[in-house]
Formats: sequence, C-alpha cells, structure tokens
Amino acid sequence: MSFSPSTVRVALPRVVLVAAIAVSLAGCASRGPSPSLGTGAEQPIATASDEGQARKRARLRLELAMGYFQQGQTTVALDEVKQALVIDPSYGEAYNLRGLVYMRLDDPGLAEDSFRRAISINPRDGNAMHNYGWLLCQQKRYADAVGQFQAALNAPGYTDQAKTLMTMGVCEMQAGRPAEAERDLARAYEMDSANPIVGYNLALLLAQRQEWARAQFYIRRVNNSQAATAESLWLGVKVERQLNNSEAVGQLGTQLVQRFPQSREALAYERGNFND
Repeated sequence: MSFSPSTVRVALPRVVLVAAIAVSLAGCASRGPSPSLGTGAEQPIATASDEGQARKRARLRLELAMGYFQQGQTTVALDEVKQALVIDPSYGEAYNLRGLVYMRLDDPGLAEDSFRRAISINPRDGNAMHNYGWLLCQQKRYADAVGQFQAALNAPGYTDQAKTLMTMGVCEMQAGRPAEAERDLARAYEMDSANPIVGYNLALLLAQRQEWARAQFYIRRVNNSQAATAESLWLGVKVERQLNNSEAVGQLGTQLVQRFPQSREALAYERGNFND
C-alpha cells in the first residue's frame, strides 16, 4: 500500500492472520454424524444416540488432533487426523481440520482438497466454507474467497457470522476494495464490538482514507483494552499525530516502548520514523 507523504503506511497486523484461522476450529469435534448429500430433504437432528462406534472412535481421535493443533504440534495433529479418517472416511469435520493443518504446513493444494471434501460431505458446514474462503484469499483468489464467505454466512445453523464478516472484510482490504471492506467490518463490529481485530482493521481502513477522527474512535477502544498490541499502539500514534494530539502521541509512544521494546514499531517510534 502506498500513501502520500502526509499519510501513514501500515501493514496488516500479524495477529489478523493468526486469529482468522485459529477461531475456525469451532465445531471440528462436535458429536453426531455429518449430514449426507442425500436428496436435499431436511436431515433429522443428530444426537449422541445416533453416533456409531466407528464415528465415536474417530471423534475421539479428532479431539486429540484438535488439541495437538492448538498446541502447535502440527505433524502430531495430522497423524491423529489421518487415523480418524482411517476409522471413518466420511467424517467431514476431520477433513476440515486436515485442511487447517495443511494450511499451517504451507501445502495449499492438499488444504484445498481437504476443505472441498468437507463441504462435499456436509454442504452446510459453515466452518469449512469459512476456512476455504480464507485459503482462497491467501492465494489472491478474491472473488472465489468472497463466494465461500457468503456461503458460510448463509449456511443453516452457522453461528460465527461475526468471525466470517471480519475475515471477509480483511480479505476485501487485501483485494483493494475499501468500500466493501468497510461494509463487512462495520457489520462485524455491530455484532462483536469488543473484538480488537475488527476494531483495528476498521481503524486501519479509515486511516488509509485519511478519515482520522473516525479512525481515532476505533483505535482508542482497542488501545484502551487489554488487547492492545505493538501494531495497534503504533497505529494509534499515527492517528493521534495526524490530529495534532501531542499528549496522546506521547502516552501511546511510551506504552509502545515500555510494553514492546524490541518490536519494529517501537524502534520506528524511537527513530521518529512515522512513515514506517
């Protein structure tokens, strides 16, 4: 992203990428069989009594895999997912987690295959659609990504609309579509105003458009919370500087240096390099 000398240049924060993937584990190890493709008729709600022995064993393996994945033991998680799929090859949620594992292992081909399999087994799997959308966004296949996000939002029973709207907004930012990004992030903010990633990205987008007062509203809320990061404090410094709030600049800069002394942002602040 390039700006005129009087504006700021801020990269997307590293936390965005982590959070957009990490929260997509919801539902990976839920009970009960995945709906089949069938004839399109409504499937009965699955309960614990519907779970066969093979699915129960596969679910326990998947729960282990999810724990390993969350702990960063990616190859161990993959091995557990593989064993779950040996036990039950029709376990769509295992394919969803396998896709996340392959994303972390930087194998987009196998990740895509996994998400597509998960969705073919359960066309209502909003989590798999969300994850597939994020994979497509990382590959700069923006139109396809938005299609998957929209499908997730429309999936019956899907409850993570705020997460998907946030991630779709980040993707629209990367695609250079600020109007669409603001629309999606604003909707996410309405649903989850306490989410610092939504607030940060709204502030970032508005700063790019030089709407400093509006950016200040969102970034102050982030920086006044426990979720403040080096990236958010640095953006706050730049926004307050554009509004000639020298006292706020000094306060934020002090926090930045004290809390994140080795960060790139703190070093830039100490050098006075506000275009970094």
